Amino acid sequence: MQTPRRLFDCLEWQLANKPLEDMLAAKEGGQWKKYSTAMVKETVDQLSAGLIAMGIGPGDRTAEGRDKIAVISKNRPEWIMLDLAVQQIGAILTPIYPTISVNELEFVLSDAAVKMVFVNDEELFLKVSSLQSKLPALKTIFTFEHVVNARHWKEVMQAATDSSRAALPSLRDAVGYEDLVTIIYTSGTTGVPKGVMLSHRNILSNTMAAKPYFPPGDNMRALSFLPLNHIFERVVTYLYAFNGTAIYYAESLETIGDNLKEIKPHLFTTVPRLLEKVYDKIMAKGNQLTGVARKLFFWAHGLAEKFEINQSLPLGYRLQLASANKIIFKKWREALGGNVKCIVTGGAACQVRLIRIFTAAKLVVMEGYGLTETSPVISVNRYDESGRAFGTVGPLIEHVEVKLAEDGEILCKGPNIMMGYYKRPDLTAEVMQGEWFCTGDIGTFSKEGFLKITDRKKELFKTSGGKYVAPLPIESKLKESPFIEQVMVVGSERKFVGALIVPAFPNLQEWVYKQGITESDPEKLIRLEPVKELYRELVESFNKFFNHVEQVKRFELLSKEWSVDTGEMTPKLSVKRKVILEKYKAAVERIYQE
Repeated sequence: MQTPRRLFDCLEWQLANKPLEDMLAAKEGGQWKKYSTAMVKETVDQLSAGLIAMGIGPGDRTAEGRDKIAVISKNRPEWIMLDLAVQQIGAILTPIYPTISVNELEFVLSDAAVKMVFVNDEELFLKVSSLQSKLPALKTIFTFEHVVNARHWKEVMQAATDSSRAALPSLRDAVGYEDLVTIIYTSGTTGVPKGVMLSHRNILSNTMAAKPYFPPGDNMRALSFLPLNHIFERVVTYLYAFNGTAIYYAESLETIGDNLKEIKPHLFTTVPRLLEKVYDKIMAKGNQLTGVARKLFFWAHGLAEKFEINQSLPLGYRLQLASANKIIFKKWREALGGNVKCIVTGGAACQVRLIRIFTAAKLVVMEGYGLTETSPVISVNRYDESGRAFGTVGPLIEHVEVKLAEDGEILCKGPNIMMGYYKRPDLTAEVMQGEWFCTGDIGTFSKEGFLKITDRKKELFKTSGGKYVAPLPIESKLKESPFIEQVMVVGSERKFVGALIVPAFPNLQEWVYKQGITESDPEKLIRLEPVKELYRELVESFNKFFNHVEQVKRFELLSKEWSVDTGEMTPKLSVKRKVILEKYKAAVERIYQE
């Protein structure tokens, strides 16, 4: 087969090079159902033919003229099959987060003039149905699960006719490398969503450039649980497809632990928040140990904290670490299924300490960096050790260029830069300087050429004394404490830096119990003087890492964890600073009361 020019070429490529019995797999009725490459290809073609028969197609081939299909669903094989089917006929897939608010959902479906929506289940069917009268372009809603009074997605395949099947090859052949393939609406942390337009060239160039940096090997399995409507997981999916890696979809975030043990994957992608939770579980188990077992656990953990890559470590240390790997870290790897070669993380900054500890435990963490607008990968730490450096997001990937503006902002150029924001040339002009996309992130390069993100440009703030403060490094450092679950640094136009802290309540609970305190209500716990004193000492111990202006002078403890459901986190688990500042206005004011 020739060099792939469209994303859906992954099907032909896999059939010709590495046909799989389990290209895609998911739990159905408690059992893993596997879809072979041939089955996926057949289903995708039948779906394409059904869509053609229902009048869906490329229209006049302009961004606004192409028909739009939305998908609002958890990760499942049908999601990817629909994606590839829509691509083949020159229509546009618009993926939407299942957790989207009704107002934002109405905006996206209306802005993109979506004609068909495919949803996961009854709850999402009712959510979209409630808006149907306000959306003149929306013709039909299909469901992946069987829902009463709703049309099932298989009806689309059944709609295929001889003539629609005959029309497919010419439509498929007409899809070009530069053609628009998807519009991804980014919710961001402010304002109405923006539709990022990405072409086959944008995503495919990124997929192929990142492919060599992943672990080599045949018969590999990946576990997928990050939302497919985020470009990170979607690009990794195409990468798996072009690599002949089988994809197994986790049932939910709650079942990841069980699914890891069942599937025994070789790799998976994650966001730092979930990696932190894995680490916290491991540490909680370590803290429950007693006697020799406990001593061994913390001896191994202490060794891991001193680990370095790309330098020769003393023989004594290497021998001790080898023992720690056999006795302790082997169990960590078994908890992740026993086969994990690497974990790829992105979406937000990952604690260096975590990456160091996991790497020492023979769990390679490849931290990368990018945005939806850059399709997404700009840089990534490689599987090969020489291409990794702790505290960085790795070297740039092939064909992607970066330069730093005078204020340190990262500007990016390459085939991965979006076509623009849908119907918003004004917003596109704001982020483009000629061919250079302005990321809004501040960064530096190490002398070895590794990119390091130091902060978000719009998150930098000035104290009333006129000094600039970057909150991200302070927050990342504070989160190294086992007693801090979440933290947000505040202080814009104020006299000093403060912080809102959500304690790690299971660890705090254990600590107060040892002090002879029986209180368990989080609301009451955070008001106890010994608890406040614990956090004062903690914050003070971390302040030595920062200059005088950056040190946290006062803080407020909060009793509830921030989440997507309660509105303080974006779906990719980034903190919505404006929402938190508004919601906890009283707590912030208490920090600055004289």
